[in-house]
Amino acid sequence: MKIAILGAGNWGTTLGVLLAEKGNEVILWEFSATQAERLKAERENRKFLPGFPFPERLHATSELQEALAGPEMVVFAVPSHTVRSVAANAGKYLAGSPVLVSVVKGIEKDTLKRMSEVIDENMQAALRGRVVALSGPSIAHEVIHRIPTTVVAANREIEIARSVQQVFSTSFLRVYSNVDIVGVELGGAVKNVIVIAAGICDGMGLGANTKAALLTRGLAEIKRLGLSMGAREETFAGLSGMGDLITTAFSTHSRNRHVGEELGKGRSLEEILGDMVMVAEGVKTTQS
Repeated sequence: MKIAILGAGNWGTTLGVLLAEKGNEVILWEFSATQAERLKAERENRKFLPGFPFPERLHATSELQEALAGPEMVVFAVPSHTVRSVAANAGKYLAGSPVLVSVVKGIEKDTLKRMSEVIDENMQAALRGRVVALSGPSIAHEVIHRIPTTVVAANREIEIARSVQQVFSTSFLRVYSNVDIVGVELGGAVKNVIVIAAGICDGMGLGANTKAALLTRGLAEIKRLGLSMGAREETFAGLSGMGDLITTAFSTHSRNRHVGEELGKGRSLEEILGDMVMVAEGVKTTQS
């Protein structure tokens, strides 16, 4: 299968390595031409994922048209605030009926739309409704080290979700399927807001009692929001709700927890973000 991954951060690169190792032809699109040339020359993403050479079937480009020349699947792995512009440009080149996959966990600030909605409305009519949300407790650092992980693929049409389940499943990555794309996307995005708060608890030196209370009541808020938007209650007890919340609230590799922890220590948000290479989606989702 030919797969295009739009976004060469640590998660996009991790998925590229995983999918290429399964025998797929994978092309990784990087916005920066300079960084794309480095990826080609070094055959490794030393900026985000050092120490993991590219498999033979993984290639990089900064040309969007090249990346989207006949893929059977397109994965959006860019920061949430760039999804609209990337999707609009991608829509000009996509033909046929590829499955579209969003691994982006965010809510668009101005429209308050979920990422699948943003992608969907920038596609031609034949591709609408084909966006699958792939979400769950999946720290890239652990996935690239083959630590057992589970995620969920969601689309209102279960067969479309299952097609993504089949492509992404490996011996260490178990993929479930779900029709509740609203709940899966909201759980993955809004949990980052609660995780920043959990990080603040850590930074302030508060205990497990406080953090457990915050996470429990935070999940209740996420569930109420989800139900009001048409999601299923049981989704938030699953991988993209409770599962993702637990992982990102406790992992030392969680960017959102790191932001909260540093805030709890008294540093300014501007200073914290200035020191980070990767994006903490919860900062923008908090505003949304």
